Amino acid sequence: MIISNYMKGEHRACDQLFADAEKAIIEGDFESAEEKFVAFAEDTLEHFAKEEEILFPTFEEITGSTEGPTNVMRYEHEQMRGLIGRLAEAVEKRDKDAFLSIAESMMILLQQHNMKEEQMLYAMCDRVIPPEKKEATVGEMKKHGA
Repeated sequence: MIISNYMKGEHRACDQLFADAEKAIIEGDFESAEEKFVAFAEDTLEHFAKEEEILFPTFEEITGSTEGPTNVMRYEHEQMRGLIGRLAEAVEKRDKDAFLSIAESMMILLQQHNMKEEQMLYAMCDRVIPPEKKEATVGEMKKHGA
């Protein structure tokens, strides 16, 4: 459960930042929205980097599979990076309607993605990665970007 617990915590933190940014947009507080959105974008992109550079390669090395769930997760990360870029443009232009429209797509994709990771991939990681390797992997992820 060590990987699941750590990564789920990051999901919750990113979700809260996104909700805070969306709330600020709805209220028309673009100064606060920009600050909160930047925090969401940075933390989410850092989370993706931890997975793609540390967790996924560890899982793939142990299982010998690069075409399974990690490949799907990378593809979804790319989709979300595109949406983050579009959301950033909407924040910059102070376009509330555009932001909220794109945010709806982002939230759906993010929720589905997180559910797949939490219920399938992280559980698989906790099952197949040896205990000492799990500890080292989480330690590396905690240091990433610090």
